[in-house]
Amino acid sequence: MSTELPSAATSAVDLPQLSRSLRPAAKPPVRIVHLGLGAFHRSHQAWYTHQAGDAADWGIAAFTGRRPDAALALAEQDGLYTVVERADGGDSFTVVSSIVEAVDGADMQRLAELIAAPATAVVTLTITEAAYRLGADGKLDRTAADVVADLALLEAGNGTPTTPLGRLVLALAARRTAGSGPLAVVCCDNLSNNGTVAHNALVGMAGAWDESVAEWIDATISFVSTSVDRITPRTTEADLAAVEAGCGYRDNFPVVAEPFTNWVLSGDFPAGRPHWEDAGAVFVDVIEPYENRKLWLLNGAHSLLAYAGQLRGHSTVAQALADPVCLGAVEAFWDEAQANLAGAEGAAADLQIPAYRAALLARFSNARIAHHLAQIAMDGSTKLRMRAVPVLRAERAAGRSGAAAALMIAAWMDYSAAVAEVRDPLADGVAAANRLSGAERIQALLELVDPVLAADGGVVDLVEGLCGTFGKRSVSR
Repeated sequence: MSTELPSAATSAVDLPQLSRSLRPAAKPPVRIVHLGLGAFHRSHQAWYTHQAGDAADWGIAAFTGRRPDAALALAEQDGLYTVVERADGGDSFTVVSSIVEAVDGADMQRLAELIAAPATAVVTLTITEAAYRLGADGKLDRTAADVVADLALLEAGNGTPTTPLGRLVLALAARRTAGSGPLAVVCCDNLSNNGTVAHNALVGMAGAWDESVAEWIDATISFVSTSVDRITPRTTEADLAAVEAGCGYRDNFPVVAEPFTNWVLSGDFPAGRPHWEDAGAVFVDVIEPYENRKLWLLNGAHSLLAYAGQLRGHSTVAQALADPVCLGAVEAFWDEAQANLAGAEGAAADLQIPAYRAALLARFSNARIAHHLAQIAMDGSTKLRMRAVPVLRAERAAGRSGAAAALMIAAWMDYSAAVAEVRDPLADGVAAANRLSGAERIQALLELVDPVLAADGGVVDLVEGLCGTFGKRSVSR
């Protein structure tokens, strides 16, 4: 889908603002509702929808999370924004037009209207791993303060839920009342078997409020699992200037991403979907090997670099990877992860793990993508459950130490003690554990990540011995 842009030679004083007037076209109808309007959604799912051959039939209404800022910024540009693909050799630009409504997430009335509409066929989610409010046992934590508050609002029948789960449950209840039939919920967060996670979280929230709504969701709504991949750093003022220089217009809300992108999906779309395969999306029957490859090799390496890198004074992925100590830790973890990926059905033939590792090294080394370690380090207690724990458990079950996976957890522990403020859904528990010392501290922190590992004295000793590997310098934001 081509986009004609003004000449970059236009005087800066006369630069037009990116808006629909720059590319007149009828907006496609809303058939996708997205929760979690942020940079990754705009560089990934919205980009795929824009590239689909039937994009004219699939508009996205995207709702923000905690704050309305993104909706306000996009609304000023009538939903249009620029994706800047940043490669070592230079930038390329695409104006994406698939978001036709950008809405404050607190607008519960509009969310319910759209999800209840018969035309709506797909709901996509990028609400972060922590937003599913899973406990260490993998089930919805009904004691979480915001979950308790939302359940009270749902029970009272007034007020606006504050969590994505509460909002979506209420909107799906409206669809049930309207008799609009099935749709697909597509989870795009970095969780293993994320479609099942989304199902269990939503049904758990609904069941705590109204069992009949939970039963309807379970029987009617399809939950699609995905593996998503595109490095998308935060946008800077320099990025805005690059768009002005390269495109000849002002875009106050562009998104920067690496050229690489990947989307693997598994599940049913009972009300239809865009032709995402036109942009390279892959549909598979069994997604677990692809999920694990991405969660362990890419996301696992990111978490390891986030904690080890900051402890060694680095601020970006590229800087940390250039440090031989950090690189060695990543390679050792990849060796452990690969040993267990190779055992998955079809993995050795289909996943091309050596080539994937080589590609990751090239992607991580792209110094023009300033992927900040502090951003990756957030929500460690949740992320480690998917990125380090499965590899460590598998290694121990095979009779090996799992030291490389344990080192990721140890680095998180050191980081949690070095940083002034831990941004984590279990921040209070992390702070309490860090007031302890020795093996007692290690066990308390492990308990937050995986109670089974915390009960294993050998694992506690292993992690304790690895703490301090990367130093214990103070980490500032």
